[in-house]
Amino acid sequence: MDVSVILPVVNEAENLRTLIPRLIALLDRERLTHEIVVIDGASSDGTREAAQALGARVVAERRRGYAGAMETGIAEARGDYLLTLDADQSHDPDFIVKMWRARTRADIVIASRYALGGVAYSGFVRRFTSWLLNGLLRRMLSMPVRDISSGYRLYRREALANLELTATNFEVQEEILVKAYASGFSVVEVPFTYYPRGAGRSHAKLASFGWKILRASLPLWKIRNSLASADYDERAFYSLIPPQRYWQRRRHRITVLWARGAGRVLDAGCGSSLIVQSLNNVIGMDYNYAKLRFLRRYEFPLVNGSAFALPFKDESFDCVISSQVIEHIPFNESIFSEMCRVLRTGGRLILGTPDYATIGWRIIEPIYGFLMPGGYKVEHITHYTLGRLREILARYGIVIEETAYIMRSELILRCRKIEREARACSDATAVASTAA
Repeated sequence: MDVSVILPVVNEAENLRTLIPRLIALLDRERLTHEIVVIDGASSDGTREAAQALGARVVAERRRGYAGAMETGIAEARGDYLLTLDADQSHDPDFIVKMWRARTRADIVIASRYALGGVAYSGFVRRFTSWLLNGLLRRMLSMPVRDISSGYRLYRREALANLELTATNFEVQEEILVKAYASGFSVVEVPFTYYPRGAGRSHAKLASFGWKILRASLPLWKIRNSLASADYDERAFYSLIPPQRYWQRRRHRITVLWARGAGRVLDAGCGSSLIVQSLNNVIGMDYNYAKLRFLRRYEFPLVNGSAFALPFKDESFDCVISSQVIEHIPFNESIFSEMCRVLRTGGRLILGTPDYATIGWRIIEPIYGFLMPGGYKVEHITHYTLGRLREILARYGIVIEETAYIMRSELILRCRKIEREARACSDATAVASTAA
């Protein structure tokens, strides 16, 4: 099935008698296989009977509130795409055609009142409050979306899979969008004209609506600023915090300059950083699929894989980058033997990690851990020093040619795989695998 239309309703019988026939006529005209799923919140005006008579499938909401209705609709829908809109006729169904065309541009398509070209026809107080609220949320949650609270959306089914929703009412719109975006799914806004509702009265109380959304945004803020957020690394490059921005850009400058012109490059553990985005002839690899999903929009090769067993043939790359990776995983020499294996003889290895022998890092990390509980400090589980790395790399025929530091704390090495019999590297790999 192409699309499932989800309509959460409470006492909207009169509006449904107009809306459902328009939806069916439009979807048939576009030759889309479809279903209309009406999620009823205990209506008392004949909503259920009216919807069924018009050919819709009616389902009772599994838990009370708008969020419960959305959760029910997502679970019940069978289409490859899920379309949500208000049943009060404020969302013109003819606009679905534009949204359907935009589906190739992103995983989530939003009918936006506040994107350039969008318009909202409603009372001044409601319009101003909505505009202000969306502006605050956009800044607070660092979302590239102007109309975060819009309920007129087209979702690719995968974007809604495995979402754990905790909202109770209309704030579910923000929760769905933030959690999907933090999982790497892309969003595009299409300018839309919002009209006043048709029959009946709105079920949303403006003051309560705004307060609940702001209150619910606090846990969403934590999600957006967690390491697990798919775009965390990219956002850090543009951070409003000067030390973080400097650190990221210094790392980027050193790494990209050293890798420039190296030939075929592997960024092993690329995350969503600007390093992999800035390189040419590069393959990005990461174990975190959400970060790879986020990078898809930049259209270069991506691989989901493990640093312990790189999914590439021997001597496949002229340059291998491992920036801020090895300290996040348990120590195992197979990490180094694998980088050696896929790197051609004479190729470059660029390796970045905190140097725990420096006084700078021993001061910075506890401070960072205090200011950002749950941040990088708790994820640094293996501690390296320059001396230790020199010793490990030498066992695999890799020599350090140049070192650089960021604030005398983070160490970046430019190394080269020296001429050796191919068997030497293979033997080291076998020893590391046996030890593992």
